[in-house]
Amino acid sequence: MISGYKSDIIQIGSLALGGDLPVRVQSMTNTDTLDTAASVSQCIRIIEAGGELVRLTAQGVREAENLLHIKNELRRAGFDTPVCADIHFNPAAAEVAARIVEKVRINPGNYADKRASFIKQELTDSEWMAELERTRERLLPLIKICTEYGTAVRIGVNHGSLSDRIMTRYGNTPEGMAVSAIEFLKIFRGEGFNRIVVSMKSSDTLTMVMANRLLVRMMAEEGMFYPVHLGITEAGEGEDGRIISAAGTGTLLAEGIGDTIRVSLSEPPEAEIPVALAIIRAVAGDAGRVSNPVPPLEQRKAGERYWPQVYTAAGKDSVPGSTADKFIGDATKVSLHGNTPDKFIDEAGKDYPSRTTPDKFIDEAGMPAERETLTLRPDELRATAGNRAYDRLLNPVFSCDDPEQLAIESAALLGRFFIARHPAGLCISNTGAIQGEPLRRLAFSILQATEARITRTRYISCPTCGRTKFNLQEAVKRVKAATSHLTGMKIAVMGCVVNGPGEMAGSDYGYVGAAEGKVHIYRGTEAVLKNVPEADALDKMLELIRNDQTGGNQDK
Repeated sequence: MISGYKSDIIQIGSLALGGDLPVRVQSMTNTDTLDTAASVSQCIRIIEAGGELVRLTAQGVREAENLLHIKNELRRAGFDTPVCADIHFNPAAAEVAARIVEKVRINPGNYADKRASFIKQELTDSEWMAELERTRERLLPLIKICTEYGTAVRIGVNHGSLSDRIMTRYGNTPEGMAVSAIEFLKIFRGEGFNRIVVSMKSSDTLTMVMANRLLVRMMAEEGMFYPVHLGITEAGEGEDGRIISAAGTGTLLAEGIGDTIRVSLSEPPEAEIPVALAIIRAVAGDAGRVSNPVPPLEQRKAGERYWPQVYTAAGKDSVPGSTADKFIGDATKVSLHGNTPDKFIDEAGKDYPSRTTPDKFIDEAGMPAERETLTLRPDELRATAGNRAYDRLLNPVFSCDDPEQLAIESAALLGRFFIARHPAGLCISNTGAIQGEPLRRLAFSILQATEARITRTRYISCPTCGRTKFNLQEAVKRVKAATSHLTGMKIAVMGCVVNGPGEMAGSDYGYVGAAEGKVHIYRGTEAVLKNVPEADALDKMLELIRNDQTGGNQDK
């Protein structure tokens, strides 16, 4: 695997990106792009929060044309922040926007191809090459415009919107994502255009991490070193959205992959910026970029049983029946130095070493835990010394009084261990004010975010954009309130059908915006109820779930 990938530096308007420069942060508006005042106001809030690039959807030519008014208003207000147009399905809109904004984002899955139908499209090698030539011809006008106007391009691959052609040959896989990007990169490079950023995004943490690792390896083999944009798409909201974003992006930033990030939360877009900055700070400190990248951890082999246990430090609330699987000691076995878990000491008052003997860790029945323990501080978690976590109880010790900061820092630093399926268990210790049950919940949340262990409902929800025709943030809250009891289920709440059906392909059910005031209800990838009035949509989805669970018999 590639470790310490270093990109070339490119210019996006006034913003330099890549190389050894700090990792840049960005967000995207959720306003109607035809509403100039609302879009400008939201752009300014993003910028004032620390955003270094703002993106707006341009689903049609009218929206693309209005980007000129938005950009001019931002410049008149004294902001030189680059503006990016987000394009799906509409090359004409991209070609208009490229004459106006500093960057255009296109999706290889739908720029030259129709929306994926998830129907196999078997092609011979000659037919495959003919499709690539068709794609090249479709891209040439955009490349010429971007060359003339100095416009940068993001080639943004989404796991949820790969073409039927790619999925037939490679499946809906990290390899398919990387190949899709490389095809477009070769076309742009063949025309002498290199002002490019590339991204591999997924709502699945492991897929996103694997796709980016594969991408940088394939780029290096081709002599390409384009900057990489990172993000978990459709991350959700609240603590869960922060944890899943931190776990995925933190893993790659630690490995030296990533030049810019976006945290995709179902919240006001300006709320994404502090989270992105906190992730970067957790992994790289104030420098804004990791100076000594760690190599990727060896992945546990597929098929090996992996069910990490959750432990908790001794305390008054450490009682049988809590959410933890096992407990670390009690006052008779383990005392805590200064009544805080910054140091574990034995009965003789000696500090525990990094690898303790298992008899210091007992379950609620008083029996020793089965694994050796590795106690690491945040600076040790950032270093390669953390590779020793394989099949051991990982006991990170943080010092934090703020719950959000602790959630982001712990997920950003611990994510790579559980993505690789290394530790046998997790006990989060903290010398700050946060103790007991919140630490146990946090441990389970990190395992959930990395899909190492699913213990509750996982929600996939998009951050919304100008394509969304209903209040998605409120919809997410209603769906969560009504379904949070469904343990282990995956439910998607999506603003539109651009990436929705694909990104929610692994979901059990989906609530997807279809048109103004209309919602499609999905079971898996199938829209079983279409154009349901929004007022009835949640009830209809709950009815579908109940019927599926009872075999259609409501009396069961």
